[in-house]
Amino acid sequence: MWNFFSELGWRDGIEILLLATCIYQVYRAFRSTRGAQILVGLGTILVVLTLVSTVFKFEVIQWIITRAAAVLAFALIVIFQPELRTGLARLGSHRLFSLYGRRRLDFLERFADAVLNLSKKRVGALFAIQRDVSLKEQLDTGVVLDARFSPELAMAVFHPKAPLHDGGMILADDRVAGAACVFPVTEREMQDRSIGLRHRAAIGLTERTDAIAVVVSEETGGISICQNGSLQRNLTEQQFREKIANIFFTGNPTHETQTVEKLDREGPVPPAGDRNLVSH
Repeated sequence: MWNFFSELGWRDGIEILLLATCIYQVYRAFRSTRGAQILVGLGTILVVLTLVSTVFKFEVIQWIITRAAAVLAFALIVIFQPELRTGLARLGSHRLFSLYGRRRLDFLERFADAVLNLSKKRVGALFAIQRDVSLKEQLDTGVVLDARFSPELAMAVFHPKAPLHDGGMILADDRVAGAACVFPVTEREMQDRSIGLRHRAAIGLTERTDAIAVVVSEETGGISICQNGSLQRNLTEQQFREKIANIFFTGNPTHETQTVEKLDREGPVPPAGDRNLVSH
């Protein structure tokens, strides 16, 4: 074993590092798809059978594994076509790609403008931005849209007399996936009785998923961000823009600085206390 490692050159080390990085990125892209657990289970079974047949020299099992490998690979591609497509799309949309970074920056600018516009007009709203964990379960409770996000669309959806205003809007891949969606309400005891249903739904969703929830109070226009079950309320305009930029560009200081500068606007929204946040 030592002789094997001693014979490895710097090229072999780079090759191993590249392979490990690729495997890890593929794993991150596919881990939140519906078929990820099935693929992991099948892969585990295949590895275990291969090791057992090699150690104990089970020739029949080795013959079956060898003959079935090609057929199984083709079958997996056909069976898990939707999951593969979703995973590859997520992999291609990774923040390391500059095209994706520019697209995400443009989306964050439009999203911040929409939230601040709703806040100034005191139109209640609840947004959920999907990250790695799929929000399909919540999306199934609402109306599927698949539209380009814009401040005008957000205002039309959350207008008090609009048919889709009662519920949350899910944003996925920088697009509106659906509206009027039902989010799970947190079961935690809230010491502050002024925290309303929208905020409790934001906390509940972020407790169960890695999504980012944004709430606009219809009573005061106050803006809140919820992440990992932690709620930050009554953010000013500058605080909101910086918080959103930091969340989605963490680990990239250059991009983060550029994003904060581009998202920064004049005229902060004055913080206000939140009371009854949902009138219906």
